Amino acid sequence: MMTQIPEIRSTEELREKWKTPEVITGSEILLRSLVLEGVDTVFGYPGGAVLYIYDALYGFNDFKHVLTRHEQGAIHAADGYARASGKPGVCIATSGPGATNLVTGIATAYMDSVPLVVITGNVFSSLIGTDAFQEADITGITMPITKHSYLVRSVEDLPRIMHEAFHIASTGRKGPVLIDIPKDVSAAKTLFTPVTSVNLRGYNPRSVPNKLQLDKLVRAIAEAERPVIIAGGGIIYSGAHEAMYEFVKRTEIPITTTLLGLGGFPSGHELWMGMPGMHGTYTANNAIQECDLLINIGARFDDRVTGKLDGFAPKAKIVHIDIDPAEIGKNISPDIPIVGDVKTVLEMLIPEVERASKADAWRSRIAEWKQDKPLRYKDEGKVLKPQWVIELINDTTKGEAIVTTDVGQHQMWAAQYYKFNHPRSFITSGGLGTMGFGFPSAIGAQMANPERLVVSINGDGGMQMCSQELAICAIHNIPVKIVVINNEVLGMVRQWQNLIYEKRYSYTDLAGSPNFVKLAEAYGIKGIRATTKEEARAAWQEALETPGPVLVEFLVSKDENVYPMVTQGSTIDQMLMGDE
Repeated sequence: MMTQIPEIRSTEELREKWKTPEVITGSEILLRSLVLEGVDTVFGYPGGAVLYIYDALYGFNDFKHVLTRHEQGAIHAADGYARASGKPGVCIATSGPGATNLVTGIATAYMDSVPLVVITGNVFSSLIGTDAFQEADITGITMPITKHSYLVRSVEDLPRIMHEAFHIASTGRKGPVLIDIPKDVSAAKTLFTPVTSVNLRGYNPRSVPNKLQLDKLVRAIAEAERPVIIAGGGIIYSGAHEAMYEFVKRTEIPITTTLLGLGGFPSGHELWMGMPGMHGTYTANNAIQECDLLINIGARFDDRVTGKLDGFAPKAKIVHIDIDPAEIGKNISPDIPIVGDVKTVLEMLIPEVERASKADAWRSRIAEWKQDKPLRYKDEGKVLKPQWVIELINDTTKGEAIVTTDVGQHQMWAAQYYKFNHPRSFITSGGLGTMGFGFPSAIGAQMANPERLVVSINGDGGMQMCSQELAICAIHNIPVKIVVINNEVLGMVRQWQNLIYEKRYSYTDLAGSPNFVKLAEAYGIKGIRATTKEEARAAWQEALETPGPVLVEFLVSKDENVYPMVTQGSTIDQMLMGDE
């Protein structure tokens, strides 16, 4: 029997209901504060230190609470919700092991600048520091991987802290904020008055750039003969995709989008060159190496993009636009640094820039590269190729689905062969590379976008790390279409062993993993398996036509590798193309 998630009332209606100050518990303050911050979905898992909070949740229907089957599933689902909606994701866990089970998900969000508000319980205040049962210093443990954290010492502070946490998580460079609440604080009572203002000395993110720096960029564009744009996740997180499109339209500068920037610029545009870096396209990587002006907009010069640092973009004047001043100059020293929100920067630039008129020959050269060296693989008739599976998914969804991935070869094939039309349509763990992220993040993305098709693409390794969340899809009838690209190995690790470690395949064999179709059926979800193209077409069509969640397992060869590939220590134009 499917459990229906209750409908929730509007924030405005509840704000009116709660406008009169009232003496309530810390737990009730927490729940009301979440509603007043616009939260409609919370993912969580109860335990002793949060029992007062969960007692307050009994019969509370003003937001949805989803009981996951593991705390890691909860935080990855909250992360997927945040990336797909643009709103902060929220999760709750108990103290000790409940809180520490969130650490990987917090680090994932921190690396990728995802706004989360993470709520943990703690032991009674009087027991903190005594090694009490299920005690862990979660604020200390997560200090390097949170944007900010709070240990709530008094219930009177809780309304302010809740409002500040959402403000910090969702402004400037976004990121996770942790609120640790001792059990006595959640039980204590105080007069609750909603907090609607923030006064944080020392926290004032700069969104408006220095105009003199913009003028330098305008002149650089006018003088450039071989300009290139790298657009990163900042384009999507700042809502700058329309401004990005207009900027490229006016300047006609070729553009490449990083893994987290995919969807920030339409992939069908003639000036889009694909993804750069370790598994980037021939065109994008060579354009970066040959350009004379490189404009980085909302990306952080990650090592998977740059390859060998001292050989990256050797002929270019470097421009770096980022909301976070700490990123500018961290890996690459720019000639024109611009600190500011990328949407604000682009909107200020658009009236000032003109077509890069000296770059006609450059645009023609890039068009030739795209024509001569497209992404390709050997299609061997009826044999099921993973790249072909991604193309099948792309063709049948017209690039309109929200796609989440786990981490590994399938992630790169999805980035290469799925053509994204819209922002917030590609949800993947970039900076941390977290296996187990893909499937629960799809649950969060689907709950944020109940009317859209959500496709979760996983490897057989990553799928087993959070497969217990199949229960959530079944119980709530969450209609995620779950894809398992099963090559019976840890594919990306094996690829490195194949190419770099002389085919010494050390502990990458996943043979003996479960029958994923039967695993899905055990949870009450339809499962389908495909081993040939004909079976794949039929299975995928059946999945699309079936209401509710469906798992489709595609059996593919373990010997298929992701190309192009740039090995560590190489410059990004030194690509293995798969022809060697």
